Parts: sequence; structure tokens; C-alpha cells
Amino acid sequence: MTRDTTPVAEERQRDADRSQGTILAAARDEFAEYGLGGARMDRIAERASLNKRLIYYYFADKEALFQAVLEQAYRDIREQERKLNLLDVAPAEALRRLVEFTWNYYLAHPEFLTLLNSANLHRARHLQGSRRAREMNSPLIEMLAEILERGRKDGSFRGGVDPLQLYVSIAGLSYFYLSNNHTLSAIFGRDLMTAKARHERLAHMCDVILGYVLRA
Repeated sequence: MTRDTTPVAEERQRDADRSQGTILAAARDEFAEYGLGGARMDRIAERASLNKRLIYYYFADKEALFQAVLEQAYRDIREQERKLNLLDVAPAEALRRLVEFTWNYYLAHPEFLTLLNSANLHRARHLQGSRRAREMNSPLIEMLAEILERGRKDGSFRGGVDPLQLYVSIAGLSYFYLSNNHTLSAIFGRDLMTAKARHERLAHMCDVILGYVLRA
């Protein structure tokens, strides 16, 4: 009589998923703090409270682990964007919500920005070889293209807006400000991270993006 091993296999898979999730969270914090060059597998193992050999079992080396962390970072933000249900609201409101979400997400997840800084320092070679990253990000541009087309059809948006260029502008308006807030605050003699300054920045970004796409 054959014994049903399905529950055992499922529990092992859950354990593996939990271990990989713990490793990715620890590695995210390590890479965000030290960058790819300064990160150490020993410290990641210590952060995760797991044996270093287990990390190498799931991820071949530090480079592969960094790629996995980047993929998870993009997966997290894209999942949160999907929850906005932007196709269920008017085009102008959808763009406003996307700008607000991007700003607030970057504020709440500074590690996302530092991971991107590290990835760019290494010329994004870990993302260039990642089909997962491309597959996760393509639907966002497709959704933005649909929002723009709906706005064009109902007469609220002008035509000819490139959805990729628009998203780069939305992300860039938040990214540059937050990544450079220390230098900007120093050279202009103004604290750009006070509650008032952050509120003014978000309002400005919404005005810039909507001002660009709305039909005059």
C-alpha cells in the first residue's frame, strides 16, 4: 500500500518558502545598508538567523542573491500598484493616485531607493539578465497606456503621450528629490523633508504630471 506523501512534501515546500523569504528580507536590509560591494554573506546569515550554507543552497552566490532581492523589490511594488485598481477610476484620478502612491511608497521604503542606487552603480547587470523583472514591469506600462488612451478618448487627455516616458517622469520626480534630499537641503538652506515640504512636493508633482497630460 502506497503511503500518501503529499502533506509532507507540501510542508517541506512551505519550510523552503519561509526560509527563502527570511533570507531575502535579511539580504535586502544588508544590501540596502552596505550595497552589493560591501554586503557580506556572513552578516546576511546572522540577520536571517540561518546557516550560511542554506543561503548558498537556495542562491548560488552573492550576485544571484542580489538579483533575487531586486526581483522581490520590484514584485512588492508592482503588487501594491495593482491593488490601486487604477482602471476602475477616471483617468485623471488614476494618474493622481499613481503619483501619490509612488511618492508614499518611496517614503515608506527607503531601502527600495538604495537598492536601485546599488543596481545602477553596477550598470543594472543583475536586471538585464532577469526575465522576471521585465515580465513584472511590462504590465504597469500596459496599464498606464490604457489609462492614457481612455483619457484621450473621453477628451480629458491630449494624445501622443508615451506611457514609458510618463512613468519615468512620475518615478523620477519622487526618486531624485528623496535620493538627494540631504544635498538639496544643504545647498538651498531649507529642510526639504519637513511635513510641510513633503506635502508641497507631492502637490507639485501632481500638478506637473496632470498639467502635462490634461487637454488645455
